[in-house]
Amino acid sequence: MTTRSSLPLLATRTLTALALSLSSAVWAHGDVTPQAVDTSSLPVLGSTWKLDNPFRGNATAVKVGASAFGQNCARCHGLDAVSGGIAPDLRKLDNECVPLKDTKKQALCLQATDEYFVGRVRRGFTRNGAVYMPPFEGTLNQEAVWSIKSYLESRREKPLLAAK
Repeated sequence: MTTRSSLPLLATRTLTALALSLSSAVWAHGDVTPQAVDTSSLPVLGSTWKLDNPFRGNATAVKVGASAFGQNCARCHGLDAVSGGIAPDLRKLDNECVPLKDTKKQALCLQATDEYFVGRVRRGFTRNGAVYMPPFEGTLNQEAVWSIKSYLESRREKPLLAAK
């Protein structure tokens, strides 16, 4: 039975428990410091960023990208790119491109998705002062970013149709 004098104590304990549970959720991701990626097995792309993924379908890039994703992205976007709901499921990133049968339309759709992906990875995303995605500019080079995109393409929720 709760008495009037025990209400402030109960409220204090409830607020303390809530604060602890929220703070543990913040630390649940562990170290989110961007990690460098070994891209020495990939061709050097230079300092000018490509408009679309130059490593699309490259098995070596997919392997490098899988490791890079695990080091830098899985904390939020999920192991094997299967999101647990904290951040977007990146296997679905180019779903709208999948059913396109026209080669030119599909290529433009993929290029737009590539451009969006690279922009978010390089610059991150902040809304109302909250960081939803940290910027990786200066930590991940172009080869690392495109290898991650290649890995995600290999993990697509729906396979890309062969455009005609």
